[in-house]
Amino acid sequence: MNKKLLIIGSGTVHIYNYISLIQDYFDDILLLTNKRNDEYNINTIEIDFSLGVKIFFSANKIKNIAKEFEPSIIHIHQANSYAFVSLLGLKNIKIPKVLTAWGSDILINPKRNIIFKKMLEFVLKYVDIVTSDSFYMANEIKTYNPNADIKVANFGIELKETDWSQKENIIYSNRLHKSLYNIEKIIYAFNKFVTKNKDWRLVIGATGDNTEKLKKLARDLHIEENINFIGWVDSNINNDMYQKAKIYISIPSSDATSISLLEAISNNCICFLSNLPANREHVLDKVNGFIEPNLDNICLEKYQNIDIKLLRDVNNIRKKEYSKQYNKRKFIAIYNNLVEKKGNNNEHTIS
Repeated sequence: MNKKLLIIGSGTVHIYNYISLIQDYFDDILLLTNKRNDEYNINTIEIDFSLGVKIFFSANKIKNIAKEFEPSIIHIHQANSYAFVSLLGLKNIKIPKVLTAWGSDILINPKRNIIFKKMLEFVLKYVDIVTSDSFYMANEIKTYNPNADIKVANFGIELKETDWSQKENIIYSNRLHKSLYNIEKIIYAFNKFVTKNKDWRLVIGATGDNTEKLKKLARDLHIEENINFIGWVDSNINNDMYQKAKIYISIPSSDATSISLLEAISNNCICFLSNLPANREHVLDKVNGFIEPNLDNICLEKYQNIDIKLLRDVNNIRKKEYSKQYNKRKFIAIYNNLVEKKGNNNEHTIS
């Protein structure tokens, strides 16, 4: 029997990275997303996932697509409007459903108001398996549905060997330029650091609503010559920065496990992180990085206290579980178990 995947999610690079991870398991894949991306050779249908007047039209469209496509598995990415609109149409369709939650879906949105909370509870009720990229977020999911079947897995990263002796005096930051990620606090910390360490550079990747404000801050502090804003970069440049940087810094106010953190750890960067439960799952304070309880008083100079040999030993143990192949096996096991369970129950595909 052909294995067919109906995958649903926003048209970001993450959804395409995931498809590339598992696509050889399936004979056919159909993507439902908000906007088609012709750079990727994926069979795609555009859907309006907004919570507006067309919500029931979109839900019925998704249901009809599922009836025609007859997938073996439905996999929804993000426990927000993408999952809510989809499950309005798919909740009674007897096809195994997997939901992959992203950090803000669980850690931020349902705390904003009762509507998002009820949406999340609805979504969790009508899926068979939920995947989380951290144990912390998995525990948070349980607060919204104690009966949820949760597996911890992420999309994985490509592992490369890093030679510490080839690293440069670079601090790398590549999170979005939004208030959530506190990039301005990184610049202030670097301002204190660079007065005594003038040969260091802060390289800031990505962009966002606050980019121009951040550039102005660098000028106002008269440290613009030591800061490079490199914007969005491809994976080759991003990996090159991990290889070169001695320090990686990521201090969002809320987060689950970020792929960028796993990449930094695997490249033996000394990580400075905000004091979040998901971060503490990967970095041991003062061993392979620093957990910062006060984001207004980050002392970057203490990087010198890290024992690099110990850092490498710890990271080598951890990064085995970060690889694409390791996490691919986790997702394939989820699919296999659901398909086998469905076969044993002898359910009809569509009702």
